[in-house]
Amino acid sequence: MDMPGIINTYFEADRRNDADALLDTFAIEAVVEDEGAHHQGVAAIREWWVAAKKATQYRAEPVESAIDGNKAIVRARVSGQFPGSPVMLTHGFTLKDDRIVWLEIWS
Repeated sequence: MDMPGIINTYFEADRRNDADALLDTFAIEAVVEDEGAHHQGVAAIREWWVAAKKATQYRAEPVESAIDGNKAIVRARVSGQFPGSPVMLTHGFTLKDDRIVWLEIWS
């Protein structure tokens, strides 16, 4: 699948449950928006990610992607310990200087 390397690294780190490697994909003041919540900065992103992994033990498998300049849209099959699993979620990434500066996740 054609995805920027940093996004591949994000999904690989997520798959391995490697918080440090996942956080290395983000810019220091990056923003994640997920389930109506706004998480800004790597400390807040770590807190969000660790809590989501602990609560749902999810696994995200990218199935398709589209790239337009510094933006990438990735559809992923997400399965785990939550009602309705698995679901298809869209991950909208904005990149700058080979780092994720914005990530929005929606269904």
